Amino acid sequence: MTERSGNGFWNFLCVFGRGINVVRLVIINLIFFAFLFVFLLIVLGFTLGSRSERNIQNDSVLVLKPQGELVEQYSIEPLQRALAGLSGNQPKQTQLRDLIGAIDGAAKDSRISRILLEPGELHGGGFAALREVGAALDRFRASGKPVVVWAVNMDQGQYYLASHADRVLLDPKGGVVLTGLANYRLFYKDLLDKLGVDVHLFRVGQFKSAAEPYILDHASPESKEADSYWMGGLWNSYIDEVAKARKLEAANLRTDIDGLPEAIASTQGDLAQLALNEHLVDGLATRAELETMMRKEGVPAGKKGQGFRQVELQRYAANLPASSLMASGVSVVVAEGEITGGKQPQGSVGGESTAALIRAAREDRRTKALVLRVNSPGGEVYAAEQIRREVELTKEAGIPVVVSMGNVAASGGYWISMNADRIFAEPNTITGSIGIFGMYFTVPGTLDKLGVKSDGVGTSPLAGAFNITRPLDPKVGTLIQAIIDKGYHDFVGSVAKARGKDYDAIDTIAQGRVWTGQQALERGLVDQLGGLGDAIADAAKRAKLGGNAPVHYIEAPLGGFEQFLVGLNDNAATAALQAYGVRLPSWVAQLPAMAPELKLLRTAQSGSPNIYAYCFCEPR
Repeated sequence: MTERSGNGFWNFLCVFGRGINVVRLVIINLIFFAFLFVFLLIVLGFTLGSRSERNIQNDSVLVLKPQGELVEQYSIEPLQRALAGLSGNQPKQTQLRDLIGAIDGAAKDSRISRILLEPGELHGGGFAALREVGAALDRFRASGKPVVVWAVNMDQGQYYLASHADRVLLDPKGGVVLTGLANYRLFYKDLLDKLGVDVHLFRVGQFKSAAEPYILDHASPESKEADSYWMGGLWNSYIDEVAKARKLEAANLRTDIDGLPEAIASTQGDLAQLALNEHLVDGLATRAELETMMRKEGVPAGKKGQGFRQVELQRYAANLPASSLMASGVSVVVAEGEITGGKQPQGSVGGESTAALIRAAREDRRTKALVLRVNSPGGEVYAAEQIRREVELTKEAGIPVVVSMGNVAASGGYWISMNADRIFAEPNTITGSIGIFGMYFTVPGTLDKLGVKSDGVGTSPLAGAFNITRPLDPKVGTLIQAIIDKGYHDFVGSVAKARGKDYDAIDTIAQGRVWTGQQALERGLVDQLGGLGDAIADAAKRAKLGGNAPVHYIEAPLGGFEQFLVGLNDNAATAALQAYGVRLPSWVAQLPAMAPELKLLRTAQSGSPNIYAYCFCEPR
């Protein structure tokens, strides 16, 4: 019996071992054939792609069809971008520098005869960024080449871009809807009361309203006053710029927008016809009619005699010449997104990671001047201070620092900007909001509702003071408010010193109040109106680099595999593969999990007050 049992156990182990070996071989073979497939795909792609790159023919149309949000810097992971491209789905972000670079490159490219802009899939991006793209389109037109826009439907952001074209065409079943700007927020006080959560807000600044939704059930009069002022400035700028571009009277355009519900009756609900009647567009055309129009105007036919000869943004941008990697020039660091502590990925600003990028730029021998491109509503105070200190150290090292404000550089976004040698903003940049606040949550009421009590002892008056299960001691509240008061005093004092003004002058225009770039210029918070190109030119001049100085973007280095993925997605190989019918299933692009958008309180530390310089100030 014993011998049989032993043999049986030994046989089991042998069978089990063979099973493991089979599984091992299957896994190895799967990995091998997967890599073989990818390798063959790459070889095929680059073979076809190199042929495709050479085939940007004369009289081609550069088709700009920006997807998703217009961003300063990709926040989508390289793997997600690569899989999206290989499956035929464009990544839902368009990098601003790629779009502008392609337009400026095409202006000098004899192979490109015109631009066709299709803005219908561009969703969000901010008016300052759109203004920079519009300026690039104006430069393209100044080179003697036309810009044509075609869309089915356009909202006011898309139309703001379209107004820079020579001709705007709309599908007969589409429309243009311009509604104005709004800033409506949800208020949580009643919900928090029902849950028994006590919110303790500590702030300085009459207009610092970022945390009001946690303590009120409506917007405060001060918040409405400030929002009306800066949004009114943005809307006036929008009306004036669109009217000028379309050769309309601003007053008439405003009347048409405000009277849309009444005017639509005149066309029996036909938005496209109404847009034509009000001269918002130049004609109505289906896509087929657009292609016929292109052919009649001399654009050669595309492949197999269909459509028209064209090259898309992604392929064209990927083949633009890059700056010399070894040449000295202007380094650009992008600070986009919420400011939080520690190391953060692209698309958000990390106190440690963004400071490290500025430090890397300073220590790079190629850097003769630094441009900090800021597109941030702010966030954690200490993280912003870490970045500001690196700006100051860069200046002390003899390297000029110029800030270029994007769509929003408010609160903490202004904090990291204030020490620059010069600050540029677009007229419709959102900035200011100089103020700070702290929030602390306690939940004794919540525990009461659950029949739970908190009790115990401490060794000193402050022991356990930040235990969220206990009511906040008024003495602790006094302590926190004193810290916030000092933070505000330091913020205003630092701005006053950086801007060469006295404390009271800055305090008057601070108070957490938001301004447009134009309004900020009038109040001395920025130095000059202009875009990123203007800031780079100013930085080069300060460093005595002359015209056409090389520009280097300082970004967190990608690993070798990530670089490969980005390159695979960006070059013509992908387009060539898809043209031959080789693509991954569309569902594959959805596999990588997308990190959720960072919220104000997501990085808050439990059991301690959290201090922010943040602004919820982007209109919709």
